[in-house]
Amino acid sequence: MVNILLVNIEFASRSFYLKFLKFGVVGFSGLFVDFGLTYLFKEIFHVQKYVSNAIGFMMAATSNYIFNRIWTFESTNPNIALEYTEFIVISLIGLVVNTLILYLLVSRLKMNFYLSKVFAIAVVTLWNFFANLLFTFAVV
Repeated sequence: MVNILLVNIEFASRSFYLKFLKFGVVGFSGLFVDFGLTYLFKEIFHVQKYVSNAIGFMMAATSNYIFNRIWTFESTNPNIALEYTEFIVISLIGLVVNTLILYLLVSRLKMNFYLSKVFAIAVVTLWNFFANLLFTFAVV
């Protein structure tokens, strides 16, 4: 009985880590969307850096939702609109945290914008994973 319990715990752990790894791969693909659009709007179109950051972040969040729904969490929830809304709300909270970190590191500590953005993305990735695991894609 104890061995079966330990196997179930190990399996759950492997499943958890696999989800986190998939989430990371999807997030890494979103990094290109985020950085690419942030760069395009900030450097080419001369849009204010925080607005450019928001555009990049939200477009990456949308592509991340699609890939996470299909691949990471394998969601079969028929209410896609509600699920997408939940994912975006979590992403918007992440955007607030992301922008706050950028503001503190860039404006207050005078760090490089893009280096600060990498740090902000790392912090927000943890928030997004756990919030979506426990809320958006929770198996009921």
